[in-house]
Amino acid sequence: MDKITSDKILDELQRLYPDARPALEYGSAYELLVAVILSAQCTDERVNKVTAVLFKEHNTPEKMLELTQEELEKYIFTCGLYRSKAAHILSASRDIVEKFGGEVPSTHAELKSLAGVGQKTANVVYAVAFGGDAIAVDTHVFRVSNRLGLAHASTPEKTEAQLKEVIPKPDWSKAHHWLIYHGRRVCHSQKPDCINCTLKENCEFYSKTSAHLNLK
Repeated sequence: MDKITSDKILDELQRLYPDARPALEYGSAYELLVAVILSAQCTDERVNKVTAVLFKEHNTPEKMLELTQEELEKYIFTCGLYRSKAAHILSASRDIVEKFGGEVPSTHAELKSLAGVGQKTANVVYAVAFGGDAIAVDTHVFRVSNRLGLAHASTPEKTEAQLKEVIPKPDWSKAHHWLIYHGRRVCHSQKPDCINCTLKENCEFYSKTSAHLNLK
């Protein structure tokens, strides 16, 4: 995709979603970290319901570590993948306490060093909690960016690298939210609303599929 087309797409995404922001509810960097871990393959709405209860008593790494893994699993059971998520939350909490004095580290490298914290989680916390420049690639960002043609990649890691090449660095974090909003509202996984999408004229997916789907 040429720069003129990618710029048109980014400008339109910004126009459509000027107030795009995280849907997860949190009151600190630590709460955000836990919420992002829980959000894997789970809706933000479900995560918010779970954390509303969990954070009443366990909203710091020290307080989280008062729970056994089995006790934490009961809190987060409805988020799915609860065993691995509980293990990751407790491992990250332990590292925060033992290596960073109970404070969530503010650099991307330090966030990645936490046990149980992967690239996507580190990117979200770095960008949202600390104002860093990062693009977190979740399922929405992966799907929408590759459909539009902003990326042509087979993995989230490759998608992230390619998006960093076409999106100006100051817009990385904002573009993450623009793509998520578009994936939720228009570019759905199973039935994308191509007809009503204002990006369709510059979208590679629409260009390739419109003829045989009779979308035009």
